[in-house]
Amino acid sequence: MVRILWWRSVAVLSVALGMIGVIIPGLPTVPFLLVAAWAGTRGWPELEAWLLNHPRYGQSIRQWREQGAVSRRAKCAASTMMLISVILIALSGAHNAVKIAVPLMLCITLLWLWKRPEPRD
Repeated sequence: MVRILWWRSVAVLSVALGMIGVIIPGLPTVPFLLVAAWAGTRGWPELEAWLLNHPRYGQSIRQWREQGAVSRRAKCAASTMMLISVILIALSGAHNAVKIAVPLMLCITLLWLWKRPEPRD
């Protein structure tokens, strides 16, 4: 029972963060919903089914699960938000280590993201 509650808590937190991402630009939605669906398989099958059949996000979750795929539109949106983040950090008063480390991590993430296949559907 503790294990099920743990997975349900992870799922609920991930859905909450994903919904915040709908409102706040720059905070991703689908990655949090991917985590929620993953946690749902371990403790809340009804939530997992709801996410997989969601009219807006279900297709992205299914494409990731079935093909490890990310749509070109999602790649472009993520790239744009990362670029905006790098510009804002560069213009901020952040420490130089942050101004170097964050863009470097985002570049690595972008390389990984653009190497992901696009959906065959």
